[in-house]
Parts: sequence; structure tokens; C-alpha cells
Amino acid sequence: MTGPDLSDDAAYREYRTELRAVGRTPRLIGFGLIVLGTIAVWGGVKAGAAGPAVQWLGYASLAAGWVLMLGAIFLRTRYHRQRMREHRS
Repeated sequence: MTGPDLSDDAAYREYRTELRAVGRTPRLIGFGLIVLGTIAVWGGVKAGAAGPAVQWLGYASLAAGWVLMLGAIFLRTRYHRQRMREHRS
């Protein structure tokens, strides 16, 4: 892997596009789980007897979603640092 070419605007935009692709799938799945978890926690109040179970599933979904989102951020940051380290050498 070589360092990114940041010499002009087109190369810079290309690198940003490349960087956005790193960890995209876990980030999108995490976002989806966060949205579903929020809906489940909010809707659990109106679920009657199943309310506590729905809320716990919502909280679990929120936790898993945030873990995926933070993991994807970590991967992208590590990738960027690695590329920039090679750029300077």
C-alpha cells in the first residue's frame, strides 16, 4: 500500500472516496441496528405484556449497533493513519 496522492483536488477527492469505503458495511449495519433499536425501545412502551422483552431487544440492538459503528470508525482511522505514515516516508 502506498501513501495517498494529495497533490491536487481530484486526487484528494479520490482518496476521500477510498477512505469512505473502508468499514462501510459494518457502519451501515450498525446504523440500521441503532435505528431499529430506537424504534423498539420507543415502541416497547406500547407493546403491552411483551413491552419489557421488546425494550430489552431494542437495548441489545442499540448496543450492537454502536459496537459496529465504533469498530468501523476504528478501522477507518487505522487505515488512514497507515496510509499517511506511508505518505510521509
